[in-house]
Amino acid sequence: MAGRIEKIESDYLYQVSAIILAAGKGTRMKSDIPKVLHEIKGKPMISYVLKVAGSLMCNPIAVIVGYQEERIRDYLKGKKVIFVSQKEQLGTGHAVLQSENALKNSENDVLILYGDMPLLKVQTLKEFIGDHMISGSMLSILTTRANDPTSYGRVVRGEDFKILKIVEEKDASEEEKNIAEINSGIYCVNKNFLFSTLRRLKPENKQGEYYLTDIVAKAVEKGIEVNSFHVGDEREVIGVNTVDDLKKVEEIMSHAG
Repeated sequence: MAGRIEKIESDYLYQVSAIILAAGKGTRMKSDIPKVLHEIKGKPMISYVLKVAGSLMCNPIAVIVGYQEERIRDYLKGKKVIFVSQKEQLGTGHAVLQSENALKNSENDVLILYGDMPLLKVQTLKEFIGDHMISGSMLSILTTRANDPTSYGRVVRGEDFKILKIVEEKDASEEEKNIAEINSGIYCVNKNFLFSTLRRLKPENKQGEYYLTDIVAKAVEKGIEVNSFHVGDEREVIGVNTVDDLKKVEEIMSHAG
């Protein structure tokens, strides 16, 4: 079982590496500021994600940067992170693959996070990582049920309820668009399986990109059962893509105190 066990404040926590995706421009934010540096309650949203990764004692933490990466590097100067440049924006699968060298000295399983998802709770991720380790699966995904699943990747399951694949909105059939269970985009995955699979991905979709979500179907093809962990509050996995999203997340944080 990958990952050693640490005892932290009476909670058992499995040691994992982390990858935080922070390379996107965030075109829909209508701003030149890198998306993850947009502020919520006076702090860039990536700071919330980094705090969570730090609380989980992830080691190492690789931050994938691209658009105006100097500004992100400058903001995170002095933090215990490894910066990884994604020179071309070729999709999430391509972004994660860039971190292979940064994680070469670690045998930990890998937690994949996003710099634009500031509402995720430490406890949720502790439970997710623990469930992943206990399941013995090479790949676990964090899912939730959305009141409005539009724009999210849908979790497609077979008659036996086992996960078959993740299908993105632009590639989904009308039947698949009716699925309420969505992929948060957050994974806990065996490192060797992750990078060997990413190297074999092809951009066979309407976006012409290398989708990270395709590792799910690749696992199923290999006979690997994909584990899932359900988060009850869909607000935890809101990704900030627009100014309206930013306001919504700030409102949720304010009400939470």
